[in-house]
Amino acid sequence: MASSYLVLPTRLVLDWMMNEELKEIAIRLQIGNYQRHIFLCVGPSCCSAQIGAGAWKKLKDELKVRNLSLSDAPSACYRTKVQCLRICTGGPILVVYPEGYWYSGMTEDRIDRFIDEQILKGEPIEEWIFARNPIG
Repeated sequence: MASSYLVLPTRLVLDWMMNEELKEIAIRLQIGNYQRHIFLCVGPSCCSAQIGAGAWKKLKDELKVRNLSLSDAPSACYRTKVQCLRICTGGPILVVYPEGYWYSGMTEDRIDRFIDEQILKGEPIEEWIFARNPIG
C-alpha cells in the first residue's frame, strides 16, 4: 500500500525552513519599506575605532529617536555598519543609496545635520560629498 505522505529530501526541508525564517526577519526589520540605505564605515583604516564607534552610535540612536529606523515612515532608512568601503582615509565614510552620495568625515557631530538635510529634506551636503554613484 502506497503512503499518502510526501517525503521530501532533507535539503528541501531545510531550505524551506530557512526561507521562512528569512521572511520573518525581513518582516521584523521592515525590509521593503525603506527609502534609503545608509552604509557607515567605522574603520579602523579610515578612522580610529573610537571615532567610528561614536559615529555609528549617533547614527543608530538618532534614526531610532526620529522614527526613521525599523519603521514605515516616509523617510525611513536602513542602516548598515561596515568595516571597509575601500577608501581608507578621511573617515568615517558614509554612503547613502539610492542617491549614491559618498560622504567623508562623518563623525558623530555631523550626523544630526546629515539626517536633517540629506534624509529628511533630500538635500545633499555638497561640502562633505567626495563622490557620486547613484542607483537607478
